[in-house]
Amino acid sequence: MFEIPKLKYTESGNFFLMAGPCAIEGEEMALQIAERLKELTDRLQIPLIFKGSYRKANRSRLDSFTGIGDEKALRILQKVSQTFDVPTVTDIHESHEAAMAAEYVDVLQIPAFLCRQTDLLVAAANTGKVVNIKKGQFLSGEAMRFAVDKVRESGNEKVILTDRGNSFGYSDLVVDFRNIPEMQATGAPVVMDVTHSLQQPNQSSGVTGGKPALIETIAKAAIAVGADGLFIETHPQPGIAKSDGANMLPLDQLEGLLQKLIRIREAVR
Repeated sequence: MFEIPKLKYTESGNFFLMAGPCAIEGEEMALQIAERLKELTDRLQIPLIFKGSYRKANRSRLDSFTGIGDEKALRILQKVSQTFDVPTVTDIHESHEAAMAAEYVDVLQIPAFLCRQTDLLVAAANTGKVVNIKKGQFLSGEAMRFAVDKVRESGNEKVILTDRGNSFGYSDLVVDFRNIPEMQATGAPVVMDVTHSLQQPNQSSGVTGGKPALIETIAKAAIAVGADGLFIETHPQPGIAKSDGANMLPLDQLEGLLQKLIRIREAVR
């Protein structure tokens, strides 16, 4: 895989991990989660990218939490990176956000619903940052080669692809693990977004539901299939998280899960 600034590559052969809260809710919370993730992944020799959205642009209702302010949240992500010497990733939603976010983070993430937006992909590519493209819920893994081409043909070879499930009816998602090898055929590292793939969107309440009890199942299957990385949203208290609490992994359950996944990785290598 291409080099990602500050990503600590190890000889363990482990998958890498994108993990953190859904949204940046405040500095204390972000630093608390990052400190635990850093300690845990260093000990288990798992390369870590800390994730957090500086703003949530895709919410069901107008009164849903969207963020604490763009620059404030981005500065918190920058502080996490500087404090713990880890790369950070955040999602962008419009082309003009790419250059702004690139000043603070190492990886720019393209949300699944926006993975076909040419101007957004080109703007992200032009920053020179690593671009993580989430596969649209409406696309096959094979179709993602066109998104990869847009970034590469813009002069940026640093592309990651992330699966987050496919729409199954109106209010559910299902994971088709064929997507992992299909996307790996592009030559890009492929990540399984374990927690978002367990969402139950479009609920009548206007609040997205989820099936967090299946996080371990999806993660195990992804590693068994050969995913290069995992994306897991985690929070000390998912029940009070301001975004995506219904499908987050409690932070105190992460270590046990990672230990199981390391053993699976060793078995299939």
